Amino acid sequence: MIPPPTPSDRAAARRRRFRSIGGTILSLVLTLFGLLLVTFIIGRVMPIDPVLKVVGDRATQAQYDAAYVAMGLDQPLYIQFYRYITDVLTGDFGRSISTGQLVVDDIRRVFPATVELATLGTLIGVLVGVPLGVIAAARRGGIVDQIARVVALIGYSMPIFWLGLMGLLIFYGILGWVGGPGRQGIIYDGMVPNVTGMILADSLLAGDWDAFRDAFSHIILPASLLGYFSLAYISRMTRSFMLEQLSAEYVTTARVKGMSERRVIWGHAFRNIAIPLVTVIALSFGSLLEGSVLTEIIFSWPGLGQYITKALLAGDMNAVLGGTVVIGVCFVLLNLFSDLLYRVLDPRSK
Repeated sequence: MIPPPTPSDRAAARRRRFRSIGGTILSLVLTLFGLLLVTFIIGRVMPIDPVLKVVGDRATQAQYDAAYVAMGLDQPLYIQFYRYITDVLTGDFGRSISTGQLVVDDIRRVFPATVELATLGTLIGVLVGVPLGVIAAARRGGIVDQIARVVALIGYSMPIFWLGLMGLLIFYGILGWVGGPGRQGIIYDGMVPNVTGMILADSLLAGDWDAFRDAFSHIILPASLLGYFSLAYISRMTRSFMLEQLSAEYVTTARVKGMSERRVIWGHAFRNIAIPLVTVIALSFGSLLEGSVLTEIIFSWPGLGQYITKALLAGDMNAVLGGTVVIGVCFVLLNLFSDLLYRVLDPRSK
């Protein structure tokens, strides 16, 4: 019989828990600090004169100097970095040269479109990739395993812009099965009240099924494209995790006891890979958030990726750095979420 924990054991457990929480918080702070430092350095080493972008090519030297001082560029770098950190922490990314609006307002407008696209892509990747990886591992060397390998290989090898163009040509241009570029058809533009910024959710909230069908016809192709790359990664990792579990002794013991193969695979082996799989899915979602740039450009999707690309081409560094910081923060928070969920699902990691 296991003796009950003593007060000293409970105190030691609390100290370990506090150290773990403190380490997580410190890691989060250092990561965010590093992210801000990198974006600050990028903004200073880019061969773009931010003052010239503000005052224009025809400004006098006096106007240039006044703007230079007003933007704080005459201050030492450590003071500029301090002001940059305080501005970012208060949500102030400056004003976009391209749109004339505050960068934070622009991001608030375009980011939901990227989240909507990445969420649906991740959902497709999970619903297809996880079962594919499990079956491929359970039937190693079989036809499903070979298909999973080919799918993963193509997903890692094919250029996304080529697949996007081919998808538009075949499914929109030739077959007419999906909507064209953009988030909605012209007739539905602005008809759904903007509540969440995600048209599928907003059209459902408004009860406008015609707008929902139109929005779904536009998002399904780019989301499937992102979902394909997501499922290539998820299926590969799921297969790897399952192969490791299926070779464990407890699986052999369960089979010897006469347990059904279905229960061995889904009730035992898959349950043990569910925890690391959470991290894989979270990282996949983060990758789609930052990696949807080409997809958004090909499909004229007005999301954060397209916003950053246009800003970069226009030399709008406030918008570029603001969007970069938002994507970086999303990655950090997703990692933190997966780590916390890992601790909740697996008490041994506490």
